[in-house]
Amino acid sequence: MKKYKNLNGDSGVVAYDIAAGAITVQFRSGEKYLYSDNSAGADNVAAMQRLAQSGRGLSTFIAQHVHDRYARKWH
Repeated sequence: MKKYKNLNGDSGVVAYDIAAGAITVQFRSGEKYLYSDNSAGADNVAAMQRLAQSGRGLSTFIAQHVHDRYARKWH
């Protein structure tokens, strides 16, 4: 997984992994969530991928738009 830049300094996201049509996000708690085009919608996944790469706004976006629309959750 790639370290999340966390440019705002207060994100719960620590790392992410981008794949075709999907993104896996790891939070400070250690929990990982897989969001896919099928579970969260292609537009949302594309936005999350952009935010992850920019290092800003990913946690807020997840909370506001796709919170529980993940395909898989694990620790």
